[in-house]
Amino acid sequence: MDELRIVAPTGVMGSGFLESSFAEALEREPHFIGCDAGSTDPGPASLGAGTTAFPRASIKRDLRLMLIGARRLGVPLLIGSAGTAGGEVHLAHVRGIVEEIAGEEGLSFTLALIHAEQDKDYLKEKLRQGRVKPLSPAPEFNEAVIDRAERIVGMMGTEPFTAALDAGAEVVLAGRASDTAIFAGIPVREGFEPGLSWHAAKLLECGAACVERRKTPDCVMAVLRQDHFDVMALDPELRCTPQSVAAHSLYENADPFLITESSGTLDMTSAQYAAIDDRSVRVTGSAFRPAPVYTVKLEGAEKVGYQSITIGSIRDPYMIRQIDDWTARLDERVRDRVMNVLGGELDEGDYRFDIRVYGKDGTMGGLEPVREIRAHELCLVFEVTAPNQEMANDISAIVRHQALHLPIPEWSGLITGVAFPYNPAHLERGLVYRFSVNHVVEPDDAYEMFPMEIVDVG
Repeated sequence: MDELRIVAPTGVMGSGFLESSFAEALEREPHFIGCDAGSTDPGPASLGAGTTAFPRASIKRDLRLMLIGARRLGVPLLIGSAGTAGGEVHLAHVRGIVEEIAGEEGLSFTLALIHAEQDKDYLKEKLRQGRVKPLSPAPEFNEAVIDRAERIVGMMGTEPFTAALDAGAEVVLAGRASDTAIFAGIPVREGFEPGLSWHAAKLLECGAACVERRKTPDCVMAVLRQDHFDVMALDPELRCTPQSVAAHSLYENADPFLITESSGTLDMTSAQYAAIDDRSVRVTGSAFRPAPVYTVKLEGAEKVGYQSITIGSIRDPYMIRQIDDWTARLDERVRDRVMNVLGGELDEGDYRFDIRVYGKDGTMGGLEPVREIRAHELCLVFEVTAPNQEMANDISAIVRHQALHLPIPEWSGLITGVAFPYNPAHLERGLVYRFSVNHVVEPDDAYEMFPMEIVDVG
């Protein structure tokens, strides 16, 4: 092929895109359509609880347009990280939507389902073989961590996608996948320069995030040729500029020029960005370095406990000036009172009490470089995490009362120092999760962790 045209309707399925932009993309006859459908960005709850970050209706809306468009043109549709986290429950959820749309629209096609949730015995065996390695930062990883995890997924590379297409799939629905792998596999297989293929994929996976002044999630197209690729937005009001495209190439990277994938590293050190016109950019010079060892990133989530939060505000300037001392004394008071009241039911290590101070360092915590408080009021979020919801609520009730009347030296007598906007003051958060795995596996090959099914739909 001399030219390969690829369209990404949006940066994540369910976030939406303009139908007019997608219609324009279809008019340009892409060779395939790809879309990322998940991420760890929403946090560990989707992986732990088996839920999606977007409502079913919004996922179905985007997927319906993509399926109809792809089948009209007779080109492949590739979806990765189905259902946000890409586990079995997520893949099944989106499969149900695919089949529902096919029935409603009278579509028929061959569907590949690629599974990414990992068998725990398989992971334990790889661990014993020394073939599970930590990333940075990584929590402790052992067989107990594997057992505690609600689910662990592997992040597949390009190979399962191209294997599905080779098996005759017209629509590929994959569990957890590298965002870029969705788009890089076909170009690499068709003989395009790997560095350009992976760099184009890096831009495509976030949809129109590489444009200047994006107004809404939307479509973007890349056209790959042998020594360059062009990237362009489809909405006539949007512009890709050298700066916007270069800036997005750096997005979410620990290193500004290097992106590590299962099969190697995209190196953008020598990449050049040039305007074709006022809306399109040409990219040259990207390279790809094959990895000496093929690796698959693991993501896992485990239960932490049940949580309640209480939100309060402080406007007293005397309290604001000594907020660190006040919160430290509150923490001590709460812990003493909890042990006094609930000591027969739990140990101090059985629960967590945390205070976030917005207007001071609530966003960045200890990394906040501004040490002087410049706010005339502060918002405090009191978090309690406990073994069950009732206990989290009980501790939150203690927190509310202790915070409400905790004195400062400037005041004598009883004070009421915190305003609570809700009643009851605490809000139940239910079961909460944390990421428990940030490691890579060294599999025997790129396929063994990602079994595939081929099914006929319609």
